[in-house]
Amino acid sequence: MASSRTVDPPFAGKFVFTVDGMTIGAFTEVSGLSVQIDVEDLAEGGQNQYTHKLPGRMKWPNLVLKRGITDTDNLFAWFQKSSGDGFTGAGNKIEPKNGAVTLMDAAGKPVRTWKFADAYPVKWTGPKLAAATRDLAVEELEVCHCGFQSS
Repeated sequence: MASSRTVDPPFAGKFVFTVDGMTIGAFTEVSGLSVQIDVEDLAEGGQNQYTHKLPGRMKWPNLVLKRGITDTDNLFAWFQKSSGDGFTGAGNKIEPKNGAVTLMDAAGKPVRTWKFADAYPVKWTGPKLAAATRDLAVEELEVCHCGFQSS
């Protein structure tokens, strides 16, 4: 007999971010998982009731990942390979990577994965350090990419 109860959506409190199979880290906030299709209006001569709506380019915003500072440095190491001396040492070329953001359930099992293509980091922001506050030390990574698929 089928259950009439629907499955509760997963708790969206933990994400794991990997790049070419290397775990960059677990994150508590990920934004930018969206896509938008531009629409072009085409007015047809003699057709005054409507304009044709034609699909245009897809837009993929940058992924923004946030987490508390950890003892692993994979995140910043990946950023350094794509900038400064790492960029110069690679002949001023960025090697885009494939990666994934995986939503984990409370038991630590994957619920859904978004696989993205041709990504590289474009911004890293470190924690705000102030002795007068008790805020968590949070770092942020912004990653550009050329689209993702959900699985």
